[in-house]
Amino acid sequence: MAITDYFKGFERKMIDVGDNVQINTLIGGKGEEVILLLHGHPESYLIWRDIAPELAKKYTVVATDLRGYGNSSKPKGLPDHSNYSKRVMAQDQVSVMQKLGFSKFHIVGHDRGARVCHRLMLDHPEKVLTCSMMDILPTLDMYEQTNREFATKYWHWFFYIQAYDFPERFLGADPEYFIRNNLLKKATPEAQKNFPEDVLQEYIRHYSNPATVHGISEDYRASNTIDLEHDKIDRPFTIKTPLLVLWGANGVVGNIWNVLEGWQKYACDVQGFGVENCGHFVPEEKPKVVVEALLKFLEEKKIK
Repeated sequence: MAITDYFKGFERKMIDVGDNVQINTLIGGKGEEVILLLHGHPESYLIWRDIAPELAKKYTVVATDLRGYGNSSKPKGLPDHSNYSKRVMAQDQVSVMQKLGFSKFHIVGHDRGARVCHRLMLDHPEKVLTCSMMDILPTLDMYEQTNREFATKYWHWFFYIQAYDFPERFLGADPEYFIRNNLLKKATPEAQKNFPEDVLQEYIRHYSNPATVHGISEDYRASNTIDLEHDKIDRPFTIKTPLLVLWGANGVVGNIWNVLEGWQKYACDVQGFGVENCGHFVPEEKPKVVVEALLKFLEEKKIK
């Protein structure tokens, strides 16, 4: 099935970030300020299909596939999973932006992309103007506060982290079933119409590649090992970057945790809200609400 061109006018590039890793990148718009969009699991840059074109009317917009996902490179994981640490994945994005000529930018992330945003703020605060994150709390907090409900509904957090190649064998056995079950189970029934068949087929295509399943597994393995080491060191530091945090009011994260208070423990400038009638996939379920919230937040924090 041919995929619709949801990003008309955007330029597509494969950008080399070193160590034989290339990051699939789209760039569009002509605004003075720049926004970097980072997707979540198990998707690709396509989650921004209804958001990036709207933002590009006022801003320059960059959307990428994280390493291990989409059309970006999928290197074999190292024994300590360090080449899938959020530190390395954040550096990928910094390198992309440097090669595009952007030294300062806004960052917006959902799910795994938001975890990369979190690390990018900690490691490169001088580059980040604002950060908007959707449907997450810090990884360390979520592991420390895991309960039966979270472990049941976010079972994949604990399955992907098993040693190579146990999760790869099982999760790659029926890619179409996994994608449809994962995406449609976590979205509200009303929002399921927002996942057109050509987009689902593209997600299935990527997940049918064993290298993608391995890359995703390494992303989660890193989150349970080296990322926690980095996060424990940086936990006392107060984030000074202005934050917008959104979450699905009907999603698992928002029902278990107080997301706003969770981020206010670590940052001095935080605002946000739960998106009504929305599950986990906030950018795809409620794109109009997300666009409106982003534009309002970015205008409020506009460079003077």
